[in-house]
Amino acid sequence: MGPTPTLESIRSRRPSWDEYFMGIAHHVASRSNCSRRHVGAIIVVGRSIVSTGYNGTPMGVRNCFEGGCIRCASDAPPGQGYDTCTCVHAEANAMLLAARHGTAIEGGILYSTLRPCFSCLKEAIQAGIQEIVFDSGSPYEDELEEAYQSLRAESGMRMRRLEHTS
Repeated sequence: MGPTPTLESIRSRRPSWDEYFMGIAHHVASRSNCSRRHVGAIIVVGRSIVSTGYNGTPMGVRNCFEGGCIRCASDAPPGQGYDTCTCVHAEANAMLLAARHGTAIEGGILYSTLRPCFSCLKEAIQAGIQEIVFDSGSPYEDELEEAYQSLRAESGMRMRRLEHTS
């Protein structure tokens, strides 16, 4: 048997709450049935996970990888063809599944592996999410980014990209 771990060695390898929750969001993303991108999201209230979601087709609809999404089955370039996409975003799925099960998310924190889109930002504001923490994603171009930041600021939504410590 090796040496007994010190309190300092335990602290040094223990993830922060943000790292812990984002790690779980990444694991949730592995359930995605989207054939283009896997995104995961969780909602945390009082350091307890109350809902999870990943991107994919609605319940009862063929999975994306089975041809359930017209856009994903096409050769539409990134950023185009979203009017034919049947996938529900991970963030929306987490909020909708909470509602479906009667779980309160007001005042919660939404962790997402990808920066939420404009629609998911609006929905999070409406659902009473107080903060969004995301792992990756780029700003929109010019006017849309300005509208995104204006909505975020006016609503008081706190949003930050996770800073990794390891």
